[in-house]
Amino acid sequence: MDFITNFILKNPPVLLGLIAMLGLIIQKKSFSEIIKGSLTAAFGMVILTAGVNMLVGTIAPINTAVQTQLGVKVAEGLSDVTFTADYGGTVGLAMFLGLIIHLLIARFTPVKTIFLTGHMLWWFPFVVVAAGVEGGMRGTGLVIFGAVLSACYWSFMPWIMRRYVWDATGDDSFLIGHPTGILSLISGFVAKRVGNKEKSTEDLNVPESLSFFREISITGGLVMFLMNIVVGIIAPVLIPKDGNLIMFSVDAALSFGAGLLIMLYGVRLLINQIIPAFQGIAEKVVPGAKPAFDVPILFNYKPNAVIIGFIVAMLTSTILVVLSNTMNIFGVLLVPLVITSFFECGGAAVIGEGQGGLRGSIIGTAVASFGMVALVGVSAAMFSSTIQNWLLIFGGNDLSLIGILGKLLASLFGGI
Repeated sequence: MDFITNFILKNPPVLLGLIAMLGLIIQKKSFSEIIKGSLTAAFGMVILTAGVNMLVGTIAPINTAVQTQLGVKVAEGLSDVTFTADYGGTVGLAMFLGLIIHLLIARFTPVKTIFLTGHMLWWFPFVVVAAGVEGGMRGTGLVIFGAVLSACYWSFMPWIMRRYVWDATGDDSFLIGHPTGILSLISGFVAKRVGNKEKSTEDLNVPESLSFFREISITGGLVMFLMNIVVGIIAPVLIPKDGNLIMFSVDAALSFGAGLLIMLYGVRLLINQIIPAFQGIAEKVVPGAKPAFDVPILFNYKPNAVIIGFIVAMLTSTILVVLSNTMNIFGVLLVPLVITSFFECGGAAVIGEGQGGLRGSIIGTAVASFGMVALVGVSAAMFSSTIQNWLLIFGGNDLSLIGILGKLLASLFGGI
């Protein structure tokens, strides 16, 4: 039992590989397919983690520099790596049990959602388990808590936002399963009331010379370069001794872009291996269910809206972050939300476009950015002993939302 606990349950790549193997065995796949699928799923988790670590490693110095400049000590041990080392097995079990509950909800209720965004099947129980730990939960109760709350999110959020998605895409064959949910709902709600569908974002002609902005690795790298330049001027402590601001920023930009590519490759491996292991079962037991995909599938429908949303979200949220830090609104120093501004607010911009055209996309995303900053600030303050630094980088979305709700609920059951 000690071996299983310490070397399998607390080892996410191995655990996910075994879960994929189980799903493939149930589907009576060939020996070759079982071995290939199991190992590829494990590789996917390793690669995903490596990409995330590169992103965190690139952004963390900015956070450290800002906090140091303001005379605040940076908390240690509050990242995904340190938390996974202690609770990775619990997260894996919560994910596995949560998937079963998720399929049961789809089978026996009118909510016919099958959540197929592979990496989010890990990150939601990861956040919920952290919320349970913050609330004092341990053991079996923590696993069940993580499983139930994650399953409810996977089932209900894609279903709640389905009309907005269908309006934006004109296709009711799929749903969106991604943390953009709450921001997209805000954007769609606002855009419907202030927008104008007669003028679309797609009526704008993006010059061919700027088409590189559609590559997330390039766009993210450029933004990271500019961010390091600005922060390096404001907080010179960012630059290593005898270092050069320009070259430091170039290296950070390249690392950030490469980290995004590595993370997305790991995501694809997980989607291609973990998801089919459950999808085959789902198709047999949940007829009529609609798949919920990752948010980039929206980007193909309104690519101009994505770029507009990213720019609007970065400008709006960065101003709000500066104001929040200046006035110490949350008691936690925030950093610019680059990743959330692109993925989640990019999706929110597409939803806003579907409800109110160009104007709806701009205004809807701007309002959603207020929600983004509020969510990341509140959630980071509430997760002061587990994954605070991780939320500062990847929060401001449904992960923060479910974390806040989970922490409140866990506080009621902390004795379990």
